[in-house]
Amino acid sequence: MRSWVLKITITRTTSEKMKRLILMTLFRRIYWVGTSTALLAAGVVLAGSTSGASGQEIGGKALTETDLVHEIFNTMVQVPGNKTGYRVAHAKGIVCQGTFTPSKDAPILSRAAHFQGVSVPVTVRFSDGAPDPIVPDNSPNAGPRGMAMRFKLPGGDETDLVVQSHNGFAVSTGEEFLALQKAVVATDPTKPHPWPMEGFLTTHPSAMKFVVENRVVPASFATVAFFSSDAFIFVNRDGVKQAGRYQIIPSAGQHNLSEQEAKTKAANFLVEDLRTRLSAGPIEYHLVVQLPNAGDPTADPSIVWPEDRKTIDIGTISITSVVADSSAAEKELAFDPTYLTDGIELSDDPFPRLRSKVYTLAVSHRQ
Repeated sequence: MRSWVLKITITRTTSEKMKRLILMTLFRRIYWVGTSTALLAAGVVLAGSTSGASGQEIGGKALTETDLVHEIFNTMVQVPGNKTGYRVAHAKGIVCQGTFTPSKDAPILSRAAHFQGVSVPVTVRFSDGAPDPIVPDNSPNAGPRGMAMRFKLPGGDETDLVVQSHNGFAVSTGEEFLALQKAVVATDPTKPHPWPMEGFLTTHPSAMKFVVENRVVPASFATVAFFSSDAFIFVNRDGVKQAGRYQIIPSAGQHNLSEQEAKTKAANFLVEDLRTRLSAGPIEYHLVVQLPNAGDPTADPSIVWPEDRKTIDIGTISITSVVADSSAAEKELAFDPTYLTDGIELSDDPFPRLRSKVYTLAVSHRQ
């Protein structure tokens, strides 16, 4: 695969047709996804007071955290494709059930209840990334794919994990994410260049990388790898803390379709393929935690840790069936990246807290 730097150079110097293609991708793709980026400078704790300024202004006043949450949500619902009653991102999905079985190394990393040797039930929602609930699965504008998972712990507690198919997010701060959303909404392809979205891409190469690499169409949900761009802190029984990022690796290997192969697929082929595969047996993934080296940032999920970093295989996710009424389950479920359990904590990346607040508004909106 060519480097993303080369792809950006090509995009900046290519034709108006290509610019419009990228814009169409941006309209459908840059959303609040299962993994995200750092919101503010290091040391700002979003779980605390909402009276601090965020750095952006409206009407001459600095945005507080509460302002930023509402501004992000109110802008997201204006992105083309949104429909009343559906999620404002990852609107098209299917809900499955299965189990998670921890590995022998899992308890060494964390004292979390689902890492202690006993299999636990999981509810998993697979999704396309677009806000349009009828986006074709074979569209290059349907990514990134999402996986949201709820572990049902012994004793009745639960914990969530929200991940996406792209390793690394598009921007580095909540303010940048708001600026991105505003650029998408403000761009009118009928108007002359430069468009607001072009201006944003020029100064944000990680957003361009995100857009270009998410045009891929997977062969199956069973052959997609998923990533948490956010870092978490894992605490073991001795109180030892270790930062890490989740990776979910398909046992069947990672496989994507060529552009020509994708064109031959039906609009709902990923869902149909999932049902077919599950009728023959479970679909499995390895739940892996990637560990940082000294100096690797934990507060900026747009920066991907190098592939040579140590990983720990902490267990097997086994998807066994689609739930009886997936549509009803989708409406009922609301996953939260801060819905953690003892033994797993938030890191210095403040974005999950902000996402949680935006999700609260989104749930109220769709219900």
